[in-house]
Amino acid sequence: MSISQTVVDFATLAIQAGGYMELDRLYLQNRIIALIGEDSLEDVLPHKQLESSLVLLDRLIEKAKDNGVIDDSFAQKEILEAQLMDFLTPPPSVVNAFFAQHYAKAPADATDYFFKLCQENDYIKTRAIAKNIVFPTETEYGTLEITINLSKPEKDPKDIAAMRNVADVNYPKCMLCMENEGYKGRQNYPARSNHRIIRMNLNGESWGFQYSPYAYYNEHCIILSEEHRPMKISRATFERLLSIIEVFPHYFVGSNADLPIVGGSILSHDHYQGGRHTFAMAKAPIETEISLSVFKNIKAGIVKWPMSVIRLQGSNKNELINACDYILQAWKQYSDESVSIKAYSEDGTPHHTVTPIARRNGELYEVDLVLRDNNVSEEFPDGIFHPHPEVQHIKKENIGLIEVMGLAVLPPRLLNELEEVKKYVLKKANDMASYHQVWADNMMKHYQFTEANAMEIIHAEVGQIFAQVLEDAGVFKRDTTGQAAFLRFTATL
Repeated sequence: MSISQTVVDFATLAIQAGGYMELDRLYLQNRIIALIGEDSLEDVLPHKQLESSLVLLDRLIEKAKDNGVIDDSFAQKEILEAQLMDFLTPPPSVVNAFFAQHYAKAPADATDYFFKLCQENDYIKTRAIAKNIVFPTETEYGTLEITINLSKPEKDPKDIAAMRNVADVNYPKCMLCMENEGYKGRQNYPARSNHRIIRMNLNGESWGFQYSPYAYYNEHCIILSEEHRPMKISRATFERLLSIIEVFPHYFVGSNADLPIVGGSILSHDHYQGGRHTFAMAKAPIETEISLSVFKNIKAGIVKWPMSVIRLQGSNKNELINACDYILQAWKQYSDESVSIKAYSEDGTPHHTVTPIARRNGELYEVDLVLRDNNVSEEFPDGIFHPHPEVQHIKKENIGLIEVMGLAVLPPRLLNELEEVKKYVLKKANDMASYHQVWADNMMKHYQFTEANAMEIIHAEVGQIFAQVLEDAGVFKRDTTGQAAFLRFTATL
C-alpha cells in the first residue's frame, strides 16, 4: 500500500473517531504528512474496508524513520506514535461529552466507549500487554493468577545515553497528574499526546478517571485526584470508594496502603485502581463470622485468604463507611507483640493501615479490609509482613493492591530464569541463577520431569510460592496461633 493511501485511511479513522468532520480531511492529511516528513500526497480515495489503526500507525512510523524524522530510539518512536494517535482521539471536552451521552444509557456503555477508544488510539498498549506470560494456579485459596510482566518497555541504550543531556524538568509532577493529558513527553518521560481523562466529582472534589496504559487485568482503570497530594487511608477513602462503585457499579475499586513497604509504587499522588475483573479474593468465602457490636446491620467475617481480610457487607452506605472507619481506627491502635504486631514505634511512627477494596454484590455494598503492618526486625529487615527471603527468588517487591487480591505481577527476569530452571530439572546444560537452586532441587525430589510437563510443573510451583508470598504478608498467620490472635483482635470490635 502506498504511503498516500495509508495517510488517507488514517485520516478516515480520525474522522470516524468523532473529533473531526469530513470537512477537516485535507487539514488532517496535511498534518499527518508533516509529522512523517512527507511533502506531498497522491490523489487517492479512502478504502471501504480500513485496516486497524495499529497497522496503519506502523506504516507511518516506518516512513518517518525512512525520512529521517526519527531514529530507532524508543523515546522518539513513542512520542511520534502518540502524536499521530492524537488525531484518532477527540479533544478532552468531546471525549467527556461522548462519555456522558453513553453514561445516560448505562454506566457500562460509557466505560465500553472509553475503553475501546483507549485501545484503538494505542494509549492502552494492547500489543505490549499481549507479551505478558499469564497462567492460573490452583491453590487452597482458589485460582490465583500469575503474570510475568513483559509489557513495560526496557530501557533503550540510546535513550539511556541521551538522558545524560536532558535537563531536569518537574512537569508533570508525577505520572498521575492531570497535566499528563496531551503532554508530548520527552526522553525520560512517557508520551501522552493521545491521553484523555474523564472528569468526575467525588464528594465535592475534582477527580479524574483513566485507563492504565500497561493494564494488568481487564479494564484496569485509575481514579486520580486533581490535586497532587500524598495517598492517605482515612474515612474519606471509604466515602470515595463507595461513591465510585455507585458511579461504576460494574467495576471494583480499591486503594493501595498508604505506608512504605506495604504500599504501592506511587504513594505521592492520591489515587485508586479499579476495573472489570473478578479476582480470587472476591470469590473467597467468609470463613468465620464476626459481630460488630456497634453496627448491627453490617454483616462481617474473616475471609479464607492467605492475607488477613475482614469483609463487610451492608445495604446502608453510610453505616458501612462508619464500620470501615471504626475498624481502621481500631487496627491503627492495636498491638499484639506475641505475634509481632506493633502499632507504633517508640518514637511514635505508625505501622498499621489497611488495603481496602470495594465492590457491589447484588444490592449490597461490599468492602474487604486487608490488615497491613510495615514493621521490620533483625530477622526480616525487608519487613516482617513482606515476602520472606526464601521466596524472594520469585517475588521480592512490595505486595500492593493487585497482588493482595490474588494476581501476581512478577518481574520480567523470570521469563529467562524459568527456562534455565527447566533445563536444570531436565538435567541439561544451563545457566540457572544460584538463588533458584534450593527450590529446583526440592522440586526434583517430588516430580518426575519430562520435556512435556516441566514448564507446567514449574508454573504450578511458582503459583504455590505466590500463595506463600501472600501468607508472609498476612499479619495474622494461617496457623492455630495466628488465627487465635486474629479472633482476639476482632473481639475488640
